[in-house]
Amino acid sequence: QVQLVESGGGSVQAGGSLRLSCAASGRPLSSYVMGWFRQAPGKEREIVAAVSRSSANVYYSDSVKGRLTISRDNAKNTVYLQMNGLKPEDTAVYYCAADSAYGIRSTPNTYDYWGQGTQVTVSS
Repeated sequence: QVQLVESGGGSVQAGGSLRLSCAASGRPLSSYVMGWFRQAPGKEREIVAAVSRSSANVYYSDSVKGRLTISRDNAKNTVYLQMNGLKPEDTAVYYCAADSAYGIRSTPNTYDYWGQGTQVTVSS
């Protein structure tokens, strides 16, 4: 079992920045591919970014490329999402998730463990 706790959400104006953190406990984070997802009201949960176990490979959705950066520190059992150039359409609850597969996968139902989510609100 892995427990995931997100932090760092909040309210910012368009163009602002936030850094989300996801702290893991229970098992070493290095055993999992890690992903950040988001879900806006009335919309399906979608992947934002993912990083492989060793950080050798990363994935970004087209909507966030060049603005968001995922990283991980396995020694600290923590994954980060640096969010720059935020837009109102980035407003959502952001979740981190752990996948026991070896390769990066983008569909939510393939991830095994989820955090409780943190709200990000971007005003225009």
